Amino acid sequence: MSKSKKIWAGIGVLAIAGGIALLIAGGLSTNVVYFLTPSELRAELAERGDEIVNQPLRLGGQVKPGSLTWNADQLDLRFVVTDSIGEVPVRSTGAPPAMFKEGIGVVVEGRYTHDGIFESTNLMVKHSNEYEPPHGEKPAQLYESLIKSDS
Repeated sequence: MSKSKKIWAGIGVLAIAGGIALLIAGGLSTNVVYFLTPSELRAELAERGDEIVNQPLRLGGQVKPGSLTWNADQLDLRFVVTDSIGEVPVRSTGAPPAMFKEGIGVVVEGRYTHDGIFESTNLMVKHSNEYEPPHGEKPAQLYESLIKSDS
């Protein structure tokens, strides 16, 4: 391969790499969603005010014990997300994940409204990556109970 062909090949590779980098950077900048704790959200509101109201956000913390209300008929879930300093009331529509309960870590996606409520469009439960088998019955007994319930 001649020297000029190597130069043009190098320019081509750089152009392709630059194009890919540009696509990635452009995609990331439009899809970035902030992750804040309740105290960070309160600090951002104090600093930036209405600038972050109704903007896509992620809020993470723990479900405050005693704050959970669930209306199954209307699929209306309300709770408070807390960290060691701040609290934010959350309203979520739709059925909560099976592992959802008071005191568990959660991440909610949605928007903070002028009413002071975080309107959630997506609720995710934080959990450990360690599997624990169900406590109580032995697997053989569980299997037998499944067979009996199908008959």
